[in-house]
Amino acid sequence: MAKGIYMPKILAVATVVLTVSSIGGIISMMIVYETWRNEVNPTPPPTPNVTTPFPTGPPPTMRLPGNLIPEKYVIYLQPKLYTVMTNATNQTLIFTGNSTVFLRCVEHTKNIILHSKQQNVTSVEVKDLSNGNSIKVLDQIFYDESDFLEILLEEPLMKNGTYSLFTSFEGELLEDLSGFYTSSYKKEPTKEEDAKWLFGNETIVELDERFIAASQMQPTDARKVFPCFDEPGMKATFKVTIIHRLDTVALSNGMNIASTTEEIDGEEWLITGFSETKKMSTYLLAFTVSDFTAIESKHERVKIKTYARPEAINARHADYAASITGRILAFYESPAVFGINYPLSKLDQIALPDFSGGAMENWGLIAYRETALLYEEGVSSTSNKEWIATVVAHELAHQWFGNLVTMKWWNNLWLNEGFATYFSYKGVDHVQPDWHIKDLFVLNEIQTAFQVDALASSHALSPGQDEIQTPDEITELFDSITYSKGAAVLRMLKDTLSERVFMIGLRKYLQAFQYNNTVPKDLWEFLTEASLENKAIDVAKVMDTWTKQMGYPVINISTSTGEAHQAHFLLNQTSHSNLLWHIPIRVKKEGQGIKEVTMYSENQGKQFDDFRSVNGKWVLANINCTGYFRVNYDQENWDRLLSQLEKNIHEIPIINRGQLIDDAFNLARAKYVNVTLALRTTKYLRNDTEYMPWESALRNLNYFILMFDRSEVYGPMQAYLRMQVSGLFQYFQNATMNSTAIEELSHSEKYNHINSISVACSNDIPECQEMASTFFDNWMTNKTSNEIHPNLKTAIYCQAIAAGGEKEWEFAWDQYQNATIATEKDKLRYALSCTRKIWLLNRYLQYTLDPDKIRKMDAVSTINFIASNVAGQAIAWNFVRANWKFISLEYGGGIMSLGNLIEGVTERFNTDFELQELRQFQSNYDEQELGSASMALEQAIERTQANIKWVKENKQTVLEWFRRETSENS
Repeated sequence: MAKGIYMPKILAVATVVLTVSSIGGIISMMIVYETWRNEVNPTPPPTPNVTTPFPTGPPPTMRLPGNLIPEKYVIYLQPKLYTVMTNATNQTLIFTGNSTVFLRCVEHTKNIILHSKQQNVTSVEVKDLSNGNSIKVLDQIFYDESDFLEILLEEPLMKNGTYSLFTSFEGELLEDLSGFYTSSYKKEPTKEEDAKWLFGNETIVELDERFIAASQMQPTDARKVFPCFDEPGMKATFKVTIIHRLDTVALSNGMNIASTTEEIDGEEWLITGFSETKKMSTYLLAFTVSDFTAIESKHERVKIKTYARPEAINARHADYAASITGRILAFYESPAVFGINYPLSKLDQIALPDFSGGAMENWGLIAYRETALLYEEGVSSTSNKEWIATVVAHELAHQWFGNLVTMKWWNNLWLNEGFATYFSYKGVDHVQPDWHIKDLFVLNEIQTAFQVDALASSHALSPGQDEIQTPDEITELFDSITYSKGAAVLRMLKDTLSERVFMIGLRKYLQAFQYNNTVPKDLWEFLTEASLENKAIDVAKVMDTWTKQMGYPVINISTSTGEAHQAHFLLNQTSHSNLLWHIPIRVKKEGQGIKEVTMYSENQGKQFDDFRSVNGKWVLANINCTGYFRVNYDQENWDRLLSQLEKNIHEIPIINRGQLIDDAFNLARAKYVNVTLALRTTKYLRNDTEYMPWESALRNLNYFILMFDRSEVYGPMQAYLRMQVSGLFQYFQNATMNSTAIEELSHSEKYNHINSISVACSNDIPECQEMASTFFDNWMTNKTSNEIHPNLKTAIYCQAIAAGGEKEWEFAWDQYQNATIATEKDKLRYALSCTRKIWLLNRYLQYTLDPDKIRKMDAVSTINFIASNVAGQAIAWNFVRANWKFISLEYGGGIMSLGNLIEGVTERFNTDFELQELRQFQSNYDEQELGSASMALEQAIERTQANIKWVKENKQTVLEWFRRETSENS
């Protein structure tokens, strides 16, 4: 999944009688399955031993007992909603259905335990497939705390026996973005005569709103749709039939093999059957019902279609995604990459108006947010285009890592998400080589993961199975550790083994475990075997230090002696640990080539010749940041490196220029170096126009802004930033005023161009602010934003609204409401948070509680946008506290969303009073009420403690440094 929980809302639903045709279909499927099972296992099950005790009740943990193995599901679903509404229609947001799961018994049992949540299970039947006899069901018990449904039987199920479990059920199509849910969009207005017709004496008017039924099962929401064995290791095949309204399109994982029309309860319905899926986990099951249309992609073997709103398809907004999907899929299939063909005959993609994450890798039916799939030339920006390519590449990589080969349990989620993140860069690089996207890995993944992984409340990539049991604990794993650190350690391992050896081992791993589940040990064995062709490496010994331990090391190098020590890097040094790692290091001495050094955990204090300075020349470790660690040097070597940057920046690789800045700032926060050393690393930037060092500096200086924009430090800091960025702003001035010139910039230059405007305007450079206001005023006057290049819209909208008042805000709000493409809506939604008028920010916060104004999937990020504005931080925190129960209930439907909310509204906290408020908030709610925000709250408390300490120790020094630098250069 490309980054994105449910909150229960149980409402009564009406009992519905299943159609005869549906039940007939199930009976016929059972006959087919019984025939197949008897051919495979003709021996009848053993006679039960009546003296054997059969325990009942739920298992002692949150895991299924494993005594029954599902092998196949046959599922019928009938969503009752209307996709098109009229003034004579009553919407029906319920679904009904039935499921037959065919089971293999591996241990005697008198009860069946599986998952079910928020459903009304109306009937249960159990059959012995060896003789076709029914087994009497004595009772069914629901356990809310575990989502278990226990079915008590009169007779035991016997080891090696085969059985079927039939359940009929009904549920609600809620707007919670999880399970089987409903979404909607506004259809562009039609001609009045097209939207009206007579029915008897009544005029029927077709309304503009269109409704959709869609699914999102990951991680634990298949159980909300049908009773099932909802664990990733319980793989089975699925045969799905959807009964849906006329003039709608139903999609599922399998190929559409039959569509018929049938009258049910006096109404005409479409019945669409889908081919049986490959063996897969329940969280990958998917279905949608909509009025969407599609565009096809080219692929020599797989039928690829991209679905979206008809207006979006007609406007060709899906063309870019469709143009790259087949090419990325074929690239992954190639012998040099995965070497295994995508195993399905079709691949559907669908852009949904409401979706909890960025996208979801459902096998054969990948679901996306519209912003992750739809692109409009002239409206969408370079970053929008990159996001689409990255998400498509991420989800397609999942077709192998996650779908074909799946982790056994959620504690090793990184085997899915880390690999998909890592390979997404290769997929994008294949279709957009001019972007040099792999160079951005350090910024996007390593530096992102470093921030969370430097906290004592971080977690290992592979925590113990017992640590990850509840749905909330599972959801908390969908974080930057799993995605970004997972990808980072794979990149480091690839660099250690070599690309060729790494890919040989991966291909053998995929081949050996296709349609099965794995643990990291399985991967390490194949990579170790592959390494024998080059240099034998015990991969498990090396990688266990990176996957079974939280955090990462800092290497302290003395360049006078070559001596090196490693330590667990923590921002808050009041916490200590004895963790050690096996560390591969690429190192370069001034004027020499790159050398490879391995620092083993037992090498503490060892002297390395490659770390020793000769004749006063600098030493630079972790070339191109191939390793997941920070580096600290003696003061003399820091001085040499900074002097080199002042003299000739090109002697230091671009990635390492960014690394030196990021390491120095974080080492200063952890008290390894003085804060003035960190600030000195930014002085040379007046001579650098590259994106990576500038972005590293701005991200780290943003911490200073967060800590000091409510204090007297902020004025001198703004003066320094004005001084440093003025040259960059002038460098891009021609492109700012000439959209044609923007297209001539490189991919990374386009990003730094945006930085130059954002920093210049937010730090009160008059020419920048006048430019932004003029562009925005022209838009308000001429009612077209075409003269603003898409890349610059976010920065210009934000700065103009910040400098303006109610008129600018209201204009942007109107534009937001009327925007038809999601990428433009997102730019405006962010810009609206930039106003300095507190009463407007308060109004905007209230809008997040109304899904007609701000969609549920956007509520959390909108609140965080407001909190990132210094004028909105306090009111956003108060708003979240005052509305927590409502927010957690209504808007907890996205992977990581509640955790992201806590992180966003507390990022400025640096006082004892704010720490006290955090602890009070934590004590006000139990763990269940905090849900997936529990870990984020712990991290916020730890981060606030570190901030308090850092500000007290550094405020005066920082103030004096900024004053001195600006006075010397004034």
